[in-house]
Parts: sequence; C-alpha cells; structure tokens
Amino acid sequence: MRVLIVEDEQATARRLQNLISEIEQTAEIAGITDSIESTVAWLMKNQHPDLIFMDIQLADGNSFAIFGETDVRAPVVFTTAYDQYAIEAFKVNSIDYLLKPVEKDALVKALSKYHSLHATAAPMIDYQQLAKLLLQQPASEFPKRMLVRFGDQIKAVDYAMIAYFYTIEKQVFCTTFAGDNYPADYSLDKLSELLDKEKFFRINRSFIVNYDAIGKMISWSKSRIKLILNPPTNLDTVTSTERSGEFKRWLTGR
Repeated sequence: MRVLIVEDEQATARRLQNLISEIEQTAEIAGITDSIESTVAWLMKNQHPDLIFMDIQLADGNSFAIFGETDVRAPVVFTTAYDQYAIEAFKVNSIDYLLKPVEKDALVKALSKYHSLHATAAPMIDYQQLAKLLLQQPASEFPKRMLVRFGDQIKAVDYAMIAYFYTIEKQVFCTTFAGDNYPADYSLDKLSELLDKEKFFRINRSFIVNYDAIGKMISWSKSRIKLILNPPTNLDTVTSTERSGEFKRWLTGR
C-alpha cells in the first residue's frame, strides 16, 4: 500500500508516518507534501497512491483547493481540528477523519475501513461535492478548542483558557490560566494563523500571549516592552524590536 501524507507540521507528519509504518508494516510512504501547491505538483508527477492522509488547513490555504486543481484518484483520510459541522459532514459522506493529535487506535480503525472499502471496490467519494458542502456551512472564524496529549490521555482545552504558548528546544507548549502545562501539536507559525488575533499576539519568535494574561508592562530597551504575566513565567516575555510597534497598536484594539 502506497501512502501520501499531506501535512504542513513536520513533527505531526513524522509521527503519522511512524504510526502508519508501525500498524501497516508493508506500507510505503510514497511522499510527504506540506502545501496545496506541492501536493498538486506531486500528484501530477507521480503515480497516485493507494491512500492519502490530508490535513485540511495547510499553510497556503484549505486543502480542498487541491481537488479543484487536479483529479485525485485515491481515497482520502482527513486529519482535522475543525469544528463539529465539518465532522458531521464527513460522517454523512462516509469520509474517514482523524482528530489531531492522531491516536493509534483511531488510525487503526481508519486503515481497517480503507481495507474494507478497497476489498468491496466501493465507489470513490465526490470530494469536490464535499468541499462545497463544507464551505456552505457557517463555520466559526476561529477554532474554539485544542486537543492536547499528556501521557496516554487526550484533553480538549478551550483556547480562551490558555494564557500563553511558548517554545522550548523547538517543542511548543501552552500554559493555561489554571497553571497547567501541555504540549501543543502546532508550531507558533500555525497558531498565529489559527488563533483569534484580537485575543492573542506573538510578542517574539518564541512566545504568543493571551491579552487576559498580561498583568503588568514595563518599558524596556529599544522601545521594547517586558510583560509580567499571570500565571508567572521565567521565559523571555520581552517584545522583539520588530514587533513592539505592532504590539502597541494591538493593545489599543487596532
């Protein structure tokens, strides 16, 4: 079985690749793409895979644009952090989906369903029709909660309850107002796209802060601002020189 992974988060793509290889030892990862453009190019240049795992929200847009640019001749399992309306649409259209962070048991079920459909030569889903259905739904502008993994457990955390996100040794974490710390599956670049920009601001390369977490602000060198946050942190909470002006405008609600 040849598999294509469409995922713009490298860590997520590697984890999915490892899980697939662990479950399906004969599976071949034919390719990994990270954007609409690179996926379309891959599909046009290569023999189509037997199965595609596709993230819905890619760095350059909604992955459903792929179906409008090239003929996808392989079943697709979507990986998603979308709202409930999208999940319901997948169910109605007999589409498999995996909620991020992808769990092994869920992946086993998705692969089992693929094998069942493949054995019965089930007709292909009309992905363009599914895309139209999803786009007609009243989606919220920003996701409401994030799934986090700690140990062998999964927890849904409201974004409104997260005080800040930060990176340590290339791993992203979040801290809630209750003081709980969790790993995050998204990079800060991706979070900057997903989060409500009225509530969250990326103050430097390593830190995104919720407005409600700001306790005090102290003038720093080169017109920068040091934030005293709640909950407290010893991490770097000084705005970068490049973002200080924009941060001040953000504080006023512009």
